[in-house]
Amino acid sequence: MDYNFDKVTDRRGSNSYKWNVADNELPMWVADMDFEVAPEIREALQRRLDHGIFGYADLPEEWYEAYQTWWQRRHHWTMERDWLLFSTGVLPSLSSIVRKLTTPAENVLVMTPVYNHFFSSILNNGRNVRECPLIYENGKYHLDFALLEQGLSDPQTAMMILCNPQNPAGIIWDRDTLYRIGELCEQYGVIVVSDEIHCDLTEPGKEYIPFASVSETCERNSITCIAPTKTFNLAGLQTSAIVVPNPHLRHKVWRGINTDEVAEPNVFAVTGAVAAFREGGAWLDELRTYVSVNRQTVAAYITHEIPQLYLLPSEATYLLWIDCRAITDDSRAFARFLRKETGLYVSDGRQYRGDGQYFIRLNIACPASVLQDGLERLKRGVQAYQKTEER
Repeated sequence: MDYNFDKVTDRRGSNSYKWNVADNELPMWVADMDFEVAPEIREALQRRLDHGIFGYADLPEEWYEAYQTWWQRRHHWTMERDWLLFSTGVLPSLSSIVRKLTTPAENVLVMTPVYNHFFSSILNNGRNVRECPLIYENGKYHLDFALLEQGLSDPQTAMMILCNPQNPAGIIWDRDTLYRIGELCEQYGVIVVSDEIHCDLTEPGKEYIPFASVSETCERNSITCIAPTKTFNLAGLQTSAIVVPNPHLRHKVWRGINTDEVAEPNVFAVTGAVAAFREGGAWLDELRTYVSVNRQTVAAYITHEIPQLYLLPSEATYLLWIDCRAITDDSRAFARFLRKETGLYVSDGRQYRGDGQYFIRLNIACPASVLQDGLERLKRGVQAYQKTEER
C-alpha cells in the first residue's frame, strides 16, 4: 500500500465538529473520515497557500475539465461544460433548489430511511416532507413502486430528492430502478434532485450509475449534486458542483444559488477539487479497499461477538446500517446509552425516519485500530444494555 490509512491522527483540539467530544469518547457518527487527505491534494493546497494572497476566486477552465474528465472516466457519463454550476456545498444547493423550484406547502418526496438533513432542507423552507418508505424484507431494502407512484401522483408533490447511492443503507440503485423513477417523475411533473455525493465511495469492483445518464427523460428532468468532499475528506473546503442539463432548469438553479450567495468559490475550493479529481485516483482506490476490509471486519465481529445485531450488506459509502431490533425498538435511547456507558458515539436511526427506530449508523472510515476500539465498545454496550433491560 502506497498510502498509510493505519496512521492515527489526533483530531482533538482542531475545531473538528466530529471530535469535539469528551476525552473518553470515540465519535463514529458524522460522515467525516479520520484519514489524512491525499498528499497530492495537500501539496496542491500548500502551493496555493505559499502564493500568499487570498482574494476573491474565480472558476478556471481546469475546474470544469476536472469534473468532466472524472465523470467520463470513472462513471461513463459525458457532462457538457455548460451544465456545471459551482456551489459551496450539496446541502446549500439542496436548500436553494427547494426554495427556487417549489412553493411553500408543496411536497418534496424522499425515500426513507434517508439522510436526515434532507428533512431540514425541506421543512426549514416551509415545504412538506412526503415519505415513501423503503420496504425492509429478509435483511435488505427494496423500493415499492406502487407506494412511490402514490406519492408522486399527489398533485401537491413538486420535487423528489433522490439519494444515489443511498445513505444510510449503502444501496447502489440499479439502472432499471433509476429508469422507472425517472419515468414516473416525468409522468407526474415531479423534478428529480439527485444527491450523488457518495458516488465514488463504492465497494471495489462496484460502480454507481448517475441518474441523469440513464435516459433522455432522466437527463431532461433532473438536477444532480456532486462534490469531491465526501470522497476525499474535503468537507471543510466548501466546494461542490450542480449538474443541470436542462437549460430552463439550469437558469432557475443559477438564479437560486446566486440569490442565496452560495455560488462563489473560496480561494482553496477550486484548487482542492481540481487536485482531487486530477491526482487523487490512486489514493481513492486504496481507500476503497481499506474501507472494504473494515466493512468485512465489522461483519465478522458482529456475527461472532454481537449476534444480537445484524449488519445490512452494503455496496457504497463508509457508513454501516446496523439492525438492533432484537434488543430495542428505540435506537435513540440505545445510542444515548452507548455514549454514556462506553463513550461510543454513533448515529441513532430515528433521525433518518422510515423504520430507523430499529437501527444505528456507524462510520467506519477510520484506522483499523480505531475501528477495533469502537467494536469492543459496541459489544460492551450491547451487553450492558441488555442487562439493564432485563431488570
